[in-house]
Amino acid sequence: MKLNPDAELDAYVHSLTATRIRFIHLPPLETHKDLSPANFITTLVQTHVPLVKQAATNIFQYSTSVLDSHRLAGFVLDMFFPSFIDLGNELGVPSYVFYASDAAFLGFQFYALGLHDEQNVNIFELKDSDTEFTIPSYLNPVSSKVFPTVMLKPESLPMMNTLARGLRKARGIMINTFWELESHAISSLSEASAPPVYPVGPILNLKSESEVHQSSDIMKWLDEQPPSSVVFLCFGSGGSFKGDQVKEIACALEQSGHRFLWSLRQPPDPSKGPMASPTDYDDASEVLPKGFLDRTHGIGKIIGWAPQLAILGHPAIGGFVSHCGWNLTLESIWFEVPIAAWPIVAEQQLNAFKLERGLGLAVEIKMDYRRDGIGSDEIEIVSAKTIEKGKGA
Repeated sequence: MKLNPDAELDAYVHSLTATRIRFIHLPPLETHKDLSPANFITTLVQTHVPLVKQAATNIFQYSTSVLDSHRLAGFVLDMFFPSFIDLGNELGVPSYVFYASDAAFLGFQFYALGLHDEQNVNIFELKDSDTEFTIPSYLNPVSSKVFPTVMLKPESLPMMNTLARGLRKARGIMINTFWELESHAISSLSEASAPPVYPVGPILNLKSESEVHQSSDIMKWLDEQPPSSVVFLCFGSGGSFKGDQVKEIACALEQSGHRFLWSLRQPPDPSKGPMASPTDYDDASEVLPKGFLDRTHGIGKIIGWAPQLAILGHPAIGGFVSHCGWNLTLESIWFEVPIAAWPIVAEQQLNAFKLERGLGLAVEIKMDYRRDGIGSDEIEIVSAKTIEKGKGA
């Protein structure tokens, strides 16, 4: 399923055509630019059900006429598409889900579904409260202040409940995590009325980026810095801030005096739809405080898109200001880089909570920050003073 044109992805897929992996390319959505993220996912599923059904039926018919080694053995589904489990049942094959987030959040999804279906709790009514819940997959009581924004909006909560119900129907769930990191959450899921879970992580692509980017300008700059001296600021492939927040970050960095490498990207064009990604600035000085680049020339470097793995693995990196997306969290743990947590969207607030309160792997910058406000178009600006306090990582 192709959401947007992606030349890098197309090249990677093409490189695998000589392997045992066969790709079936489905047509993209004709239009999705005016959809909200929740409606986008719902529309994507509804549009692709007949396409996937036809593709799977063709495989099934082919597999019944050739050697047993080519038979259709089952489905492995993305965590957002458990609705295709019904198709697997129709074809008489088992369906497993690959869950790209963490085990604790999977437990949260099942717990939240129970609140809604069994206790008639409207979670979105908790948006202004600080109610604490004892959720089995977390070591500490969890405040509703760190619940995902998508769960606190009446327009998107039904989609999340539908996803959780679908996940319960899977034959098993493969999670990108590992026992040593999430033994408590994994154990709690095995004791709950949930499908079997299989920790198959950490799944990291450690090879490609480090090889490609060793000679880049970024890596050459890092080579010149003392060991464990540089703070890396990166908010993932979808992370960006508007001008007022960028200026506060810049002031915090300048006041701290620490060496830094900052992946600064501009917010996506709203006209390109809910799945559009941030882009690099043509001239970052336009959004930074006047004279910032000159004053920090000796200690800092501003970049656009970042080869995250290659940077995190460099000896000069001593700290990481992160949105706590699960992939980057696993990468930072792999390279033993401490985190200053600044979650933005999705389940990142819960990830930050677990890393700081449960595992002691992070310090907080602003754990309950939400880039997408709830019931308001006004987005909170985190002050330079608050950001600077996170340097304790």
